[in-house]
Formats: sequence, structure tokens, C-alpha cells
Amino acid sequence: MGFKKKQMLGFGLILLFLAILLSFMMFTLNNLKSSMTEIVENRYEKVQDSMEIRQLFSRSDREILFAANDANKEERAESLEIINENHSLIESKIAGLSGSLNKAKAKQLLKEFETQYASYSITEAEIIQKIKSGNSSDLASLMDDQREKRTKVISTMEEFKDYQEGVMKDTLSNSKQTYEDMIGFVIFAVILSILVISVTVVWMIRSTSKDLQSITKVIKNIDFKNLSVIPRIPVRTTDEIGDIAKSFNDMAESLEVYNQKEKDFTEKISEQNWIQTRVADIATMYQRIVDVEVLADRFITRLAPMMGASIGAFYVKRGEGVDMRFVKLASFAGDGEDSGRREFRLGEGLIGQCALEKKSKVIEDIPEDFQLVTTGLGEVNPKSIVIAPVVFEDEVVAMVELASLEAFTKLQKTFLNQVINTLGITINNVEGRMEIERLLKESQAQTEELQAQSEELQSQSEEMQAQSEELQTQAEELRMINEQLEERNRETEEKSKELQVAKLNLEKQAEELKLSSKYKSEFMANMSHELRTPLNSILILSEMLSDPNDSKLNEEQQEFARVINSSGQDLLTLINDILDLSKVEVGKLEVVFDEMNLSELPELLHRNFDHVAKKKNIDFIIEKSKNVPDIFFTDEQRFQQILKNLLSNAFKFTEKGSVSVQIKKADEENVAQWIQTKGASNWVEIKVTDTGIGISKEKQKLIFEAFQQGDGATMRKYGGTGLGLSICREFAKLLGGWVIVDSEEGQGSTFTFFIPSMPEGLKNVDEAIAASPEVAAANHDDSAAPFGDQDAGMMDEEDRDKAKPFCNKTVLVVDDDHRNIFALKNALKHEGMEILTAENGFECLELLEKGNNIDVILMDIMMPGMDGYETMTRIREQSKFEDLPIIALTAKAMKGDREKCLKAGASDYVSKPLKLDQLLSVLRVWLTN
Repeated sequence: MGFKKKQMLGFGLILLFLAILLSFMMFTLNNLKSSMTEIVENRYEKVQDSMEIRQLFSRSDREILFAANDANKEERAESLEIINENHSLIESKIAGLSGSLNKAKAKQLLKEFETQYASYSITEAEIIQKIKSGNSSDLASLMDDQREKRTKVISTMEEFKDYQEGVMKDTLSNSKQTYEDMIGFVIFAVILSILVISVTVVWMIRSTSKDLQSITKVIKNIDFKNLSVIPRIPVRTTDEIGDIAKSFNDMAESLEVYNQKEKDFTEKISEQNWIQTRVADIATMYQRIVDVEVLADRFITRLAPMMGASIGAFYVKRGEGVDMRFVKLASFAGDGEDSGRREFRLGEGLIGQCALEKKSKVIEDIPEDFQLVTTGLGEVNPKSIVIAPVVFEDEVVAMVELASLEAFTKLQKTFLNQVINTLGITINNVEGRMEIERLLKESQAQTEELQAQSEELQSQSEEMQAQSEELQTQAEELRMINEQLEERNRETEEKSKELQVAKLNLEKQAEELKLSSKYKSEFMANMSHELRTPLNSILILSEMLSDPNDSKLNEEQQEFARVINSSGQDLLTLINDILDLSKVEVGKLEVVFDEMNLSELPELLHRNFDHVAKKKNIDFIIEKSKNVPDIFFTDEQRFQQILKNLLSNAFKFTEKGSVSVQIKKADEENVAQWIQTKGASNWVEIKVTDTGIGISKEKQKLIFEAFQQGDGATMRKYGGTGLGLSICREFAKLLGGWVIVDSEEGQGSTFTFFIPSMPEGLKNVDEAIAASPEVAAANHDDSAAPFGDQDAGMMDEEDRDKAKPFCNKTVLVVDDDHRNIFALKNALKHEGMEILTAENGFECLELLEKGNNIDVILMDIMMPGMDGYETMTRIREQSKFEDLPIIALTAKAMKGDREKCLKAGASDYVSKPLKLDQLLSVLRVWLTN
């Protein structure tokens, strides 16, 4: 039983006994209360009522005697009135008693009393009648009859009262007995509860302390200096203490494992130190060796003892091609010519095969007749032989063979591999030095031979001697160069390793950046969807409510609707600005260079900002130089958005004065001080000047950062997001240009926009445009449209009334957002259309299967369960719906979604938030087709 269960059982028994005791006490007290209520409220009241009836009866009897004998006329009338009242009270008392009696005898006595009192009342009525008439004849006999009946009535009432008092005494006696029984049971229950509680507590303490003592005993016996073996706690129970014992045993096992791992690690560190020390010892030995034979002799002499080998041999490659062979240059503990081969070729014997495969080999099973190790007493069989190739630049340059009387350990094999890895470089260096010395000696021999041949050529001999000295110098220089090359070779290898690590890190960071960019793109696309979906219904409904021809609202309410629509448009602009910055940041904003007519620019600017100037009572001036070319190559949409943002800023921060635009051909030398002009030509300079609040010098760099303005006061007074200038500069960079500012606080500002004409687009500017099939934000066909397109697609109300292509047409709206359904439903119903709705693809297919006469479907793309793509694909799979117009609606308008929608079966595509006129225009096209 668990520790927790023991506690719950013990305390449960205690609570059970207490509950039983309290229940019995409550039951007994309730019985006592019932008895007391019976005595006080029932029996006592009945006795009291019988006493009152008797008193009233006696009083009536006295009044009759008084009225019959002594009273005058007035007193007689008063007595008779009292008798009538008493008679009424007695009857009411009798009626009350009759309704409250629950004993048969009591009911019987009350019935007798009622009968006797009725007879008495008749006699009493006759006596009263005699008294009222003044007729005293037979009055005495009536009075005698009345006294006899009165005696019976009183006797019956006394009997009733005595019976009720007896019942009350019996109830009181029972209550006393119940109280005494309760006191006895309570004493017994308390004693029994104390015994049960005591036994339970002792049982809990003994069972718990015994297990804890066993745990404490084991813990005290732990040797903390030696944790390789830790005693275990016997697990006798399955409760929490048993869990503690199991946990301790698990911990002990973990400590033992950790202790063993620590010992293994210490042993590995010791082995590593042993290897490194000996590797360093051999590396130190390589210094100042200029002969391969010396190197071989010193190496095998130093290596064999370190490896614990009893005999060894060192072979070096000689010759090339078919003449290549390995010749023994040195041996350890050899026996003259008998100790191993003098030379061998590739693939010849086991050692030759190892050289051919470039792999080491360890031989443990050596035949008994293989006698190689020689001592002063004789020859001994080796127990282990190791053969290792020395490789340099993927070519075997030497072979090492060692034999030992004991098996080579893993540590010794590791040490041998590390030594062999550096030996090839050393052999190559030594051979290089030998070659240099050989050349030097040949040069010296040739010089001496020339001097001996002819004394006649003394001068030539002296020249040759000078050449010889020069060759010596060159040889020395070659030697120094060789040493430098060796050092550089080592540095190159180290740098190569570092570059490899750096390359891997850069590749990893590139992958992380790519993944981060992907996540950011997906996040921005999803945010576009989540923000545009509710905004869609806001714009549609507010546009409908603000229409003075269609709306039933008053002018003030229509103005409210226009404010809501304007705020929604501002919010949409903010969303588009943020998405523009995001696309520019990840290099995914598509820029399309094409022709634009600069001669139309002043007219466009006037058309879009004259009303703003008039509203603020500000002069708006546009000047265009004649030398500015009419045809200009750039992205017209981005170009116009830059000017729109600059002018919007100028008007916002100008309260009085003027805003002017100056368009002229830019001086390329002047532009060059701000931006690289190589690869671009025909620069145009556009200055936007205002007489507004101006910008302080320290804030002029800050304003081109996202979400920044001149200062906090400006932001609070003029509002805005601080994205306009940031977008201007980023778009200007994409178009190959730049934006600068010249301003003084309180004196106004001048923003200068430099932009080149680029017929072939941007070249050699990798960071400007990075075309990609994925664009992580929504298309801005609505928010970033050129100035002149704002009224495109609009129809006059008269033309709309004439066309009326929507009457009696049925449209199925498929959207999971109830707000969009509500907005579209009201907007389209206003046009005279009948609307059916579905919240997902499944409901859409069900409605189509029911045979509804549907003329067009408005299909949302992002829906749970079955999205718009799959729904349109299933609809088109049915031949009867091949020509049914389906218009795709989505707020997650990623690049390529239009093609994806059309491929899935959409007839047309409209991005959210919807413009009602745009949607109606598309519907008109498909419904009239």
C-alpha cells in the first residue's frame, strides 16, 4: 500500500468514525427536538385550549345565573351578549382542536364533548329565550337540567385535559430516556474513535519509520571516496518510500556509470598525453637531418622502443615506373643480412601488397616456424607484426615494419598512425635538401674539372669559379626558399582547414538566412491575409453606407461611413507600405522597366494634389524644364509612388505658404557625389520644396528609417507611420536613383529625387532586383496604382441603372468569414442579385449537386477543410459546370496565385480587400458573356 494511500486510509477511518458519531448525535438531537416540539407546541397547546374552553364555559354559566336571578334589564342584555361571545369562542376552540388531534381517544373524547355541549347549548338557548321573554315558568326545571348537562360537559373536558397531560408526560419521559441513551453512545463512540485513531496512527508511524530507517542505513554505508560500487536500498513496498528507494538505486547506478566514464575519460586523456609527448619527441628529432638514411636510422631506432617492438625495418621508395622498388635503409635489432628483405616491389609479398593498397596491416596469428627475433640466447617467435605505409600526396614514399613479442595495443597503433601521417612530409623535405646538396656538389665538381683541364683558360676558369660561387649562393638561397616553402606549406594547410570551416559556416548561415527569408515571406503573406480579410468587409460596407444615392442614412451617418472607409483605406495603405518594405528588404520586389511619358507628369500631379492645396489654402507650383526628355525608361508605378509619398509629406507638414515641384535634367557630376552613376545615363532631377516645419540636421538621417519621423511632437501632431520616406529611398535605389533632403527647422524642406533613364533595366546591380517565383507579400494593384488609374473602371450611376445585368441572377458566395459573407451579401443584394452562401468547399459542392440555378460563384481561396483550389478543381471535373463562371477571391495574394487559381479552374481573379466597383465590373463581364 502506498504512503499516500496509508495516510488517506488512516485519516479516512478517523473522519468516518467522526461522521458516524456526528450523524447519530444529530439524529438523537432531532428526536429530542421533535419530542420537545410535541410537548410544547402540540400537547401544551391542546391542554391550554381545553382550559380556556372550560373557563369560557364556566363564565357563560355564571352569566346565565346572574341574568336569570339578579340582573336588571341592561345588565341582563350585557350578560346575554357575553354568553353569545363565549359560545362563539368555544365553538372556534372546539373546531381548532378537532383539526389538530392525532390520537383516536382524544378525538373520541372531543366528539363526546361536542355532543354534550350541543345538548347543553340547546338548554342554554331555551333559558336565554325565557329570560328575554320574562316568562319564568318552567325556568327552575330548565336550570336544573342545565346544571346536570354542565356537570357532564365539565367532566368530559376534564377527562380530555387529563388525557392530554398524560400523553405530554409520556413524551417527556421518552425524551429523557433518549437523552440518556445518546450520552452513553457518545461516550462509547468517543472511546472507540480514540482507540481506532491511536491504532491507525501507530500503524502509519511504524510502517513509515521502518522503511525510512532502512533507507538511512544504506545511505550511511556509502563510501563517497569510491563511487564505483554503491550499495542498493531493498525495495519492499510500492508506495512513495519505495519510489524513493527506486530513485536512489537509479541514482546509484547513474553515479557508478558516471564514475566509470570519468575513469575512462581520464585514461583517454592520459593516453592522448602519452601519444602527444612521443609525437613531439619524434618531431624534435627531425630537426637538422639532411640525409634520408640518417632519418631512417634515427626514426626506426626511436620508434621501435616507443612501440614496444623487438625488431623493425624501414624501407624507402627508389626509382619510378617499372623500376620503382622499396629499399631497406635501416633496421632495429636486426641480424645482419638475414633480418628481412633488402628490397621489394609493389604487390610483392604482404608488405608490397600493403604498399600497393596504401593501407596498414596488423598480423596477430603468426606461424610457429616464423623465427625472427634474435637474442643472445637464441631466436623467439614474435606475437604481433605491424606494416604501415608512409604516404605523401597520395603516394607511398616509405614502408615501416615492426614486430613485437607482445600484441600491439590500440594506443600504440594510434600513436603509429599519427607519426606516419607527418613522416611523409619529413621524407620529402629531406630528399629535397639532398637534391639541393647533390646539385651543389655537382656544381663544385664541374668547377674543379674546368680548372684542371687548362691553365690557358684561367680567366674562364675564374669566371666559372665566380659562377660556382654564385651557384653556391643560389643553392643556399634555394635551401632557404625550400624552408620558407615548407613553412608556407604548413601555413597553407592550416589556412585551407580554416577556409573549409569558414566555408561550411557560411553555407550554414546562407541556409539559415534562406530559411529565415522563407519564414518571413510566409509570415508576411499570412499577415496580409489576416489583415485584409476583415478589412475587406469594412471597406465594402462603409462604401455602401457612404453612397448618398443608395444609403438610407442621414448626412451625418454617411459622413461617419466615409470616415470609416477613409480609415480603412489608410490602414490598407499602411499594410501595403509594410509589405513593400518587406519585399525590398528580402530582394523580392519585382521592378518592370518600360516607357513613360514625362510630359504628362505635371498634369497628373495637378489632378491628384490640386484639391489638397485648395483645401489647405496652399499654392501648388509645378515647373518642368524644356530639356527634360519626354520619353523616359523606368518603372512608372514605383516612380509615381515615390512622387506621391514626397508630395503627401510636403502637404502634410505645410500649414501655409507653398509646395513646389521642379523637374529638370540633372548634372551627372552633381549626382555622382550621392550615388554611383556608372551604367546609367539621362539623369532627371525632381525637387519637391515646401515651406513647412522643416527638419533639424540631426534628424535628417533618421527620417529615412522605417517608422521614424522628425520628432515625437511632430508625430503626435501630424500622425503617420513614418514609412513613406523609407519606401521612397528604397524604391529610388531599385530604380537606380537616390533621394536626398536639404532642410532647416522652421524654414521648410527640399527633397531631391535623382533617377536615370534605363531602357535595358538595371545591369550589374545584383542587390537591386532578385527575381523569384515566390513573393512573400500581396500584390499592390490597388494601393500602389499609378495616379491616373484611381478612377479606372468606375461607372456612373445612370450607366449602371441602364445596364442592370445583375437582376434575377444567382450568385454563390463561398467564404469561411461571416463578415465577408455579410458584406458581399448586402452589396450584391442591393444590385438585385439572389445570394446563396457556403462556408467551405464541401457545402459549395452540396449546393451545386442540389441543382440550384447558379449563374456565378465567388470563391474564397483560404478556407478550412477544402480550400478554394481543390473546390474549383472538383467543380471543373463535372462536365455540366465547365462553363460556370468562377471568380477567385483571396487576401493572400502571393505572386503566382493568379496563375494557380486559373489553372485550378477559376474564370477570373480578384484580390482582397475588394473594391465594390472592381468586383461589379468583373461580374458584369462574366454575366453578360
